[in-house]
Amino acid sequence: MEVQNVTSVREIFLLGFIFEPILEIILFAVFFLIYLVTVVGNALIIVLICIDHRLQTPMYFFLSNLSAIEVFMTTSVMPKMLANLLSERKTISFAGCFTQSYFYFFMGSTEFILFAAMSFDRYMAICYPLRYPILVTRKVCVKIVIGSWIGGFFSVFLSTVLKARLTYCRHNVINHFFCDSAPLLHLACQDITMIELVDFLVSLILLLGSLSFTATSYIYIISTIVKIPSAEGRKKAFGTCASHFTVVSMGYGISIFVYVRPSQSDSMSLNKALAIFSGILTPFLNPFIFSLRNEQMKEGLKDVLKKMSFKIKSTYYS
Repeated sequence: MEVQNVTSVREIFLLGFIFEPILEIILFAVFFLIYLVTVVGNALIIVLICIDHRLQTPMYFFLSNLSAIEVFMTTSVMPKMLANLLSERKTISFAGCFTQSYFYFFMGSTEFILFAAMSFDRYMAICYPLRYPILVTRKVCVKIVIGSWIGGFFSVFLSTVLKARLTYCRHNVINHFFCDSAPLLHLACQDITMIELVDFLVSLILLLGSLSFTATSYIYIISTIVKIPSAEGRKKAFGTCASHFTVVSMGYGISIFVYVRPSQSDSMSLNKALAIFSGILTPFLNPFIFSLRNEQMKEGLKDVLKKMSFKIKSTYYS
């Protein structure tokens, strides 16, 4: 007999982090500080790139979009997680759970496509420096970024529609701090084999596809850099790629381990721990990685701080 498509789950309990109340308050303070630094740090990168003419290049244009993605992805998860840490009733509505899950994976998918775009930008800049300004124009960059966002949107669209059509009638508890795909899917009381396969194939194509493109680009980049005769030239070329390569390594390493598996129902506690690194700590570290290792970003920040200091002094003494 066919199971009717009626959702009986209206509210979902997120187990999150089960500790003593005092520990949950401490954890709230730590994660709130991380969230605040993440939003402010990435927003500062966007502002610097917009106002400093030295940073208005394709590389920094892609970086500003990456920072925006980090803010959106973190915001899709952390406010609810923080609220639940201070609440005895750690719940989220069924619609809110689906919305959270969709936007988290929408941002994550867009990020991986953008990683590939950023590697292509570095490949063109280092391997074809004379043709780079002609080929990688502002118009081309805008098209690539729009394509990344559209690709991210549709990469999770089919899976979300299929999940929304399921009947959810099992125990409404998720062993996670947000509505991750696998624990949400296993609340269904229908066969989920096909949807798990769709999730696996989409993750495989998206992650391994963009990783292959990125890795190929870096193979050509490294082979070109080692041929540069001067040590200063090699150091400068490596410097423009180091930050991107660091972030890419963290992002791909964790996500492939968690999501490129036919079934993700095992080791939920491990997935929860890894999600902290990929969805919380990586966006938190990105502003430091890109700003502290980038001379132009540091110079731009110094100029902005000097202007702010001058305006404050002028206002104070006027």
